[in-house]
Amino acid sequence: MAGRNGRQRAVLAVVLGAATALVMPPFHLLPLLWVSFPGLLWLLDGATTRRGAFAVGWFFGLGQFAAGLHWVAHSFLTDPERFAWMIPFAIGGLAAGLALFTGLTTLALRATGTRGWSRVVAFAALWMLFEWVRGWALTGFPWNLMGTAWTVVPAMLQPASVIGVYGLGLITVALAALPATLAAPRGRPGRRRPMAVGIALLALVGGWGTLRLSAAGPPDASAIESVRLRLVQPNIPQVEKWHPGLKVRNVGDQVALSRMRSADAEGTPLPPPTHVIWAETAVPFYLAETPDLLRLLGDTAPEDGLLLAGARRRLVEGGRVARLWNSLQAIDGDGRIIATYDKVHLVPFGEYVPFKEWLRIAKLTTGSVDFSPGDGRPTLRLPGLPPVAPLICYEAIFPGAVADPDDRPEWLLNITNDGWFGLSPGPYQHFAAVRLRAVEEGLPLVRVANTGISGVVDPFGRVTAYLELGRRGVLDAALPRPLPAATPFSRLGNALPVCLASVLLVACAGLARARRR
Repeated sequence: MAGRNGRQRAVLAVVLGAATALVMPPFHLLPLLWVSFPGLLWLLDGATTRRGAFAVGWFFGLGQFAAGLHWVAHSFLTDPERFAWMIPFAIGGLAAGLALFTGLTTLALRATGTRGWSRVVAFAALWMLFEWVRGWALTGFPWNLMGTAWTVVPAMLQPASVIGVYGLGLITVALAALPATLAAPRGRPGRRRPMAVGIALLALVGGWGTLRLSAAGPPDASAIESVRLRLVQPNIPQVEKWHPGLKVRNVGDQVALSRMRSADAEGTPLPPPTHVIWAETAVPFYLAETPDLLRLLGDTAPEDGLLLAGARRRLVEGGRVARLWNSLQAIDGDGRIIATYDKVHLVPFGEYVPFKEWLRIAKLTTGSVDFSPGDGRPTLRLPGLPPVAPLICYEAIFPGAVADPDDRPEWLLNITNDGWFGLSPGPYQHFAAVRLRAVEEGLPLVRVANTGISGVVDPFGRVTAYLELGRRGVLDAALPRPLPAATPFSRLGNALPVCLASVLLVACAGLARARRR
């Protein structure tokens, strides 16, 4: 993209990419999809070289990820004296790195030689495949996947139960890019036919989703009568969370919230909770080393119930911390830790520093010791609760990797601390992503966050209870039942959408070769 014209095209690609950020939560400006993706393909039409084709996609991705992930900067401002200088490098580097996937998408599309409607289908298939690669390459970062845009329309989420969020993204990009076919010369036979097919497909998908939701009945119709959860959202700012003089106060505040009596909007007392859940790292102490605190938390647990709390866990050898874990611990009424889950999928630069022998920088979380990953993702069986798959923080954003298929749970529990990101789009995007996991797996999902958003999601992705971002309080909610049978996605995982995209891509490329002959 050399020269003045090239610079203008690069700026336009960045703007079109940034528009996709407004499609995601909390904005949900879905019509922009039908601007950004046709615009990207039209820009690609003007690329005469492979380098130019890659550059179009890369600049589009640069705008998409810089605008969509700008809120990451909030985490560096919790300790600005140490980390504020890293913001331009972190946001710019993250966006530039993730943009490689969109650059490879447009480069590969050019190589297919497709035209017309088959080009749109090939583009959607390639987009999906590179989103899937982004989900696991270099530990993976499947954030703001294009299918997530539909969380504002629950009926459109339902295909995720079969083809997952990646497959839903394939449909989304194909539909959004179809107006690019209108650039064909006027008078060409069937010029408008792809648009008609796209509208019919959109109606078919939305109609099937509506029927699925209608057959499911009201969101709160299938609650488990014996379980009543209390989600505690203390809304502790991140700068206060680990302050030495405030840690005791913070725990006391959560204890008080856990013990308070709750009533409905008319003042009628609600049944007491059977289980209380605190957010990620809600306890700023090592529980196994503080028996007095354990007794206090045991007294906080409901009678015959449990307190589930996020806390750190460590192994001390020779007077030094040898290993450190980010954990969820279940505490009974006697103040005993009866179960522990250690986070498996850690956040690079947040919980550990990759390539530490070359990168001489500190991780964002407190302390100099990197966290260690847990040994696996078990299904926990806790007294009074159905079998549960625990997920800490962004472990819940990975499609097909949230539950043990050999020991299937009956619900998902996601505890997190989005206090790092303030009142930004980040927590909204995080909550939207976990809603897709509920649809994919056919399992209800409970999410407890320090500053929000906390909530309960049924197996169809519908929010049955919700506590707003930045609000202090508790949410007493029932636990929905899982679907009686496993969804196709829960059985096949990402294999189905990957195979679907691959078949479509091969078919379109084959059609293009046949036309050239």
